[in-house]
Amino acid sequence: MARAPAVQEVEAQPEADRLDGFPHPRETQALFGHAAAEQSLAAAFAGGRMHHAWLLAGRAGIGKATLAYRLARHVLARQEERDPSGKSLEVSAGSAAARQVAALSHAGLLVLRRPYDAKAKRFGSAIPVDEVRRLKSFLGLTSGDETWRVVIVDAADELNLNAANALLKSLEEPPRRALFLLIASEPSGLLPTILSRCRRLDLQPLAAGPLRQATDAAVAAADVEKPTTEQWDQFERLAAGSVRRALQLAASGGLDLHQRLAGIFAQLPAVDWTAAHTLTDSLAAAAQEQRFAVFFELLLDTLAHLVRARATGQGAPADVALAKRLIPESGVPQWAALWEAILRDKTDADELNLDRKALIMRILARLESAARM
Repeated sequence: MARAPAVQEVEAQPEADRLDGFPHPRETQALFGHAAAEQSLAAAFAGGRMHHAWLLAGRAGIGKATLAYRLARHVLARQEERDPSGKSLEVSAGSAAARQVAALSHAGLLVLRRPYDAKAKRFGSAIPVDEVRRLKSFLGLTSGDETWRVVIVDAADELNLNAANALLKSLEEPPRRALFLLIASEPSGLLPTILSRCRRLDLQPLAAGPLRQATDAAVAAADVEKPTTEQWDQFERLAAGSVRRALQLAASGGLDLHQRLAGIFAQLPAVDWTAAHTLTDSLAAAAQEQRFAVFFELLLDTLAHLVRARATGQGAPADVALAKRLIPESGVPQWAALWEAILRDKTDADELNLDRKALIMRILARLESAARM
C-alpha cells in the first residue's frame, strides 16, 4: 500500500503592516470613527461615480488600510452580498469575497507592498519596481463586463522612484472597472503627477470613543490583556488617535517604556548609564522588534513635543517646563535637527541591520550633549 505523502506546513510570510498577535486590516470587519468617509465611498460606488484612483491619507494606524480592504470586499462582492441601502461598505464575513480577500486569494485583488527578504530576514526599505510590474499581467487579464479589479498600494509613500513612475503609467491609462487604492501616511512624498490622478480622502486621528472601541475589538481578538480603566487615560494620550499605536503600547509594555523615557529626559543633562545599558539590553534582541519600534516612536514623539513647546510656548504644562529647562531659546533649530538625525539613524539601522544597542547608546549620548549646551 502506497504511503500517503507527508503534509508540509507552509510558513506564512511576515507582513510589514501586521502587528504580532493582532488581526491584519484585511481580516478586520469593523471600522470605527470614519463613517462619513465610508458613506462617501459607498455612495460613489452605488451611484456609478467611483473614481478609478483614491488616495487614503492620514496618520499611521488610524484605519486607512482597514477602510481600503473594506472597500475592496464591497467592490469584489456579488450584488446580493452588499448592503442593499448603498449607505455602507458592509459585506458579510462569511461571503466568498470576504474570505478570499482575507486570504489574499481573490483573482480580482492585487496588493503591492514592501517585499520580505527571507534570507536576510527583513523587509525591503521600499516597494521596488519589480513589485509594480505585476500590474501589467494583473490588469491585462480578461474580465467580464461586471468584474472589478482592485489594486491596493500599501503604502504608496514607500514606492521608490522607478516604482512610482511605473504605477503612474497604469494610473494614466486605467482599464475599465479598475480601482486603485493608495494608502499613505506621508502623501507629500508622492509624485505630484500621482497626486493629480487620485481623488484624495483624508482620514483624521480617531477620537477617544472610536479609539477605545477599535482597541478593545482588536485586543479581544488577540491574546493580549485589555488595558484597565486607570491605564486607558495614558493609552489615549500616547496613542494620539492611532489604534495601531494603542495596540503596540498594549502588547509591548508601552507604558513602562514611556515611564523610562520620561525618567531619562527628567535626568538630563545627566544620564544614568547603568540604567541605560539595562534598557538597551531589553530592546536590542531580535525578538523585541515591536518593543524596539515603540521605544523609538515614543522617543521621537517626546522630542517633537519638547521642540514644539519651546518654539510656541504651548503644550502640556510638564512639556513646556521641561522644554524651557533643556532647550535654550536659540537652541530650537539644533533640537529640531536632533529629531531628524535620530530618525535618520533609526532608518539606516533598519536598512543596514546595524547593532541596536549601539544605536540607542549613541542617541542617548546625543541627548546628553544637546542638553549640556
